[in-house]
Amino acid sequence: MQIRLRRLVSVLACVGIAATAHAQFGHPLKGTWSGDWGTGNAGRHRVLLELDWDGKAITGRLNPGPNVVALKQVSLDPATWMVHFEGDGRDPSGNTVHYAIDGKLQNLGSHYRFITGTWSQGAVKGDFKMTRN
Repeated sequence: MQIRLRRLVSVLACVGIAATAHAQFGHPLKGTWSGDWGTGNAGRHRVLLELDWDGKAITGRLNPGPNVVALKQVSLDPATWMVHFEGDGRDPSGNTVHYAIDGKLQNLGSHYRFITGTWSQGAVKGDFKMTRN
């Protein structure tokens, strides 16, 4: 009977350790995020965001590719889980466009956490939602 109990406890401990190890994702913003932004339900714009953490600073790129926006400021307030991103990019005409994005990191305990908030792209303001991929 003691051997069975010992085996059961060992198996449960291994499962618990594996579940805990799987739950460790590193920095809560690190990874690729996708979603959309817009001024209403119609005409939403797809968004891809890549964020990295080097142990000291969060860096990122918005819409990697030919129209990439290197984010100059990326911040996270762990007391409120509010995030802020800023960067400058170019529109199709070649004009500089400033991006300012503010949101709240939600569903923190899940791998599929998401950020919702306000999006400013030049003079256009809207809302956004991005989910961690």
